Amino acid sequence: MNAKSLTVVAQIKAKPGQESWVRQELLSLVAPSRKDAGCLNYDLHQAQDNPALFMFHENWDSKAHLDQHLQKPAFQAVLARVGQLVAEPPQITLWGKIG
Repeated sequence: MNAKSLTVVAQIKAKPGQESWVRQELLSLVAPSRKDAGCLNYDLHQAQDNPALFMFHENWDSKAHLDQHLQKPAFQAVLARVGQLVAEPPQITLWGKIG
């Protein structure tokens, strides 16, 4: 990972009863996203104590690579579908490595 790389942590909370649909939609992003230019890792997690909570942990070569990823039509289509299934807006934070 280079010094200018960018880490993304995105948390998604499914509506009650929608956990399996959200999981399926989010999992559909993993393989294609890992092939995107500049993707260092793209990992999806589900909370062990709350199956409604999901988290992406991603690392990108640069903000420009992340921006290209976010604009892909397939990614936007999944976001639109998941938007109907979540309890609240996703919480997304961007991180820069300092040590």
